[in-house]
Amino acid sequence: MPASVPRRFRLPREQRLRHSREYAAARETGLRAVRKCLIANLQPLTPPATARLGVVTSRKVGPAVVRSRARRLLREAFRLNQDQLRCPAVVVLVARPAIARCGLQEVERELKSVWREAGLLSADR
Repeated sequence: MPASVPRRFRLPREQRLRHSREYAAARETGLRAVRKCLIANLQPLTPPATARLGVVTSRKVGPAVVRSRARRLLREAFRLNQDQLRCPAVVVLVARPAIARCGLQEVERELKSVWREAGLLSADR
């Protein structure tokens, strides 16, 4: 990625979930919320940590092109809004088939509503 891109607009490797045990821990011990185009599993962390994201898209979502678009939408919605989290959290987002008909604004709105419901959204947002 070019050096001119501001750091806060990146989603570095340290912020991604990479192991199945990390996904399993968020699913087992975290909060779960279901929306039209996504399912969110949230596990709050203690403040020195940073927010982390994992994305799951199954074949139920659609063919490969649709699944790739769904992953991009979920990552982008998280990346653009992660600074609005009150405290860091592990966030696992599962794409639902309805995401094929959703745009970025709708995905962002649903993600923020999940964070608001879980008490993770900053009060000024």
